[in-house]
Amino acid sequence: MPVEELFFEIGIVLIIAAAFSLLVYRFRQPLIIAYIITGVIVGPSVLALAKNPEIFEVMSQIGMAFLLFTVGLGLNWRSVKDVGGIAFATGVGQVLFTSVSGFLIGLTMGFDAITSIYIAVAFAFSSTIIIIKLLMDKEDLDTLYGRISVGFLLVQDFVAMLILLGLSAVGSGAPLEQIFIGAIVKAFLIVPLLWLISVKILPRMLAYAARSQELLFIFSVAWCFFIAGILVSFGFGIELGALIAGITLSGSIFQQEINSRVRPLRDFFLIIFFIVLGTRLGLDNFTAMLIPTIIFSAFILIGNPLIVMFIMRSLGYHPRTGFLAGTTVAQISEFSFIVIAAGIATGHLSDEILALATAVGIFTIAISSYLIDKNENIYEKLKPVFRWMEPANVLDIEIVKERKATKIILFGFHRAGRVLLDTIKKMKKSYIIVDFDPQTVRQLSEVGEPNLYGDAGDEVFLEEVKADKASLVISTIPDVVISSSLLSFLKSRKYKGTVIVSVHTQAEADICYKLGATYVIVPTVLSGRKFSEILDNSKTNKRSWVSVSKEIREAIIENGIKA
Repeated sequence: MPVEELFFEIGIVLIIAAAFSLLVYRFRQPLIIAYIITGVIVGPSVLALAKNPEIFEVMSQIGMAFLLFTVGLGLNWRSVKDVGGIAFATGVGQVLFTSVSGFLIGLTMGFDAITSIYIAVAFAFSSTIIIIKLLMDKEDLDTLYGRISVGFLLVQDFVAMLILLGLSAVGSGAPLEQIFIGAIVKAFLIVPLLWLISVKILPRMLAYAARSQELLFIFSVAWCFFIAGILVSFGFGIELGALIAGITLSGSIFQQEINSRVRPLRDFFLIIFFIVLGTRLGLDNFTAMLIPTIIFSAFILIGNPLIVMFIMRSLGYHPRTGFLAGTTVAQISEFSFIVIAAGIATGHLSDEILALATAVGIFTIAISSYLIDKNENIYEKLKPVFRWMEPANVLDIEIVKERKATKIILFGFHRAGRVLLDTIKKMKKSYIIVDFDPQTVRQLSEVGEPNLYGDAGDEVFLEEVKADKASLVISTIPDVVISSSLLSFLKSRKYKGTVIVSVHTQAEADICYKLGATYVIVPTVLSGRKFSEILDNSKTNKRSWVSVSKEIREAIIENGIKA
């Protein structure tokens, strides 16, 4: 086709996407909604402007690859290791629950057994692409629930890969055991080779490429395509290849520079990915599948988060963490369409099932985008409903009554909390570390650090731990809801000490200052190590902290740092 025609086709799609984005942003809604609506409008069911779907499909695949490449770049293997057990249990448990329940719902809706199996498997997985993008937008990727979510997404992707291998065996007629054995042999050959390259060869190549920022950028992008291409040739997916490509670069000192360079490219192609997703919503069979769409969507939006909550609660996690992690699985995956398409290709399914999957996908993705974006606020409103799930042994009341109030309370040990501990010890004052990650609490207990398992945003817990009696309260949890709850509690008790909280943006910091915060940590402005130096100098002196806060806020305004 003429280049000009393709240029204008892509251009009009992007113009429509920009127009809807402006409208959606005006109402403070997730931009993903605008991209999906754009896809519906330009798709075959409405205006049929996307006449070259294969071009847009390729661009969407590139967007998926770049997203997982940047995830691999920032993947902290220590964090993944810390949440490995809970990620495996939650990932496998949720897939099994959704599969069994989906199969039973399918039978109840009148679908035959084969169709119900396909639907159950297709709807059992959550979208890695969408969840990671939303967590990145919220800067929640490195929070406790964010790390757990990424962990069980990796587990889900591994299970999905096994299912895809099984489907390819069915399609090719090859024995199932032959397919799986072949994949395992290939993995054992590829993984050591990639490890050797990343340790012995890649650092030198990166050091040379880093002499020019432009050269470093093109080398990194080429490396993503190179590794993904190799793994695809061995029968693995593009997504897995891009993720591994990012992981091989994650230990480099140039990781952050590479990430910042690739991010704009990733965001552009991801927009195309969500537009393509919207084009799949065919309105022809939509009315016929309306009732099944509503039932399956309600099940995914409500059932999946609840099962995640119950699994995580059984493993000792606070219901708040379970709820936040649960909201990330309230949608189906792009993998769903692959499963349904495979079923249609083998003659097991009719085209109507693809319409059902598309409608459920669009609906759950749209609603779950709101859930993830507003999950902290939603939990605060639903907290009384989940009060019965809170651990009975969060705090031993009798021990608390006997215990004297500690001088320093540190909420949140992950992130900056770990860095601050040495500085806090130097103050020679009594301190206690509060966290609602049971694994962190166990680790602290093993090394003899004073700790409690609890929720920094729970007023009852704050009262029991006597937070208002401490001379210094620090929260390294960058969550404006938790910070606001903590500050409101202390303000209601006419707290006279020093209180330091964390948030994501300067706008949120302003909210906390109005609630009485002595100082607010904004991670994008101030690193944990630098804050540790300030803490060492200022200690519990409130006047000193007020002075430091004023200086940094003036510096932010002067330098034009925006949230």
